[in-house]
Amino acid sequence: MSDSPPDLDDELLVRYGAGDRSAFEELVRRHQVRLYHFVFRQMQHQAVAEEIVQETFVRVVQNMREFKREARFSTWLFTIARNLCFDELRKRKHRRHASLDQAEGGAQSGAASGDERTLGERTADPNHDTEREATQTELRDKMSFAISKLPDEQREVFLLREVSGLPFKEIADATGVSENTVKSRMRYAVERLQSALLDYQEYAKELVIP
Repeated sequence: MSDSPPDLDDELLVRYGAGDRSAFEELVRRHQVRLYHFVFRQMQHQAVAEEIVQETFVRVVQNMREFKREARFSTWLFTIARNLCFDELRKRKHRRHASLDQAEGGAQSGAASGDERTLGERTADPNHDTEREATQTELRDKMSFAISKLPDEQREVFLLREVSGLPFKEIADATGVSENTVKSRMRYAVERLQSALLDYQEYAKELVIP
């Protein structure tokens, strides 16, 4: 899931700083899809994800002067989004604690409603076999549910790596831990997901342990 060369971000930032508004629009186009998929998988809610992505780019504009050019723009961008996700999740927990006296609702499935096809694209059959497509749909649903059940730190690393396509070094910078810790969290996440997908062994082996 490679992006165009990171120095293009630097060029666009310089142009934007010089007053070229179209340069910022290009930055948004370059990163918004990966950013949205990451945020959506964290929040499991389309409207909330869209709001966080929008707020992320607002924060970029507001804090552009604070951006240190020795870091990659994508690392900074995902760090902002990650922090906004954490803020929203903390608010959710507070709201849940505040409503403990209310009657419990129905159980939540935990499966994502989005159609993130990264894993499906890896195993896509060019013949579009109907049975295989049905299996892939089941796999995506089961995969989404399994990802939602990962410990927070493992889920975050998995999403940044597999959905957003960030290198381990950038993930380490964004999460504030060592690269070895990131790789360890990724390995544990993959092992958990492989275990959850035992019924789909042909596909589960596509998950590569770093």
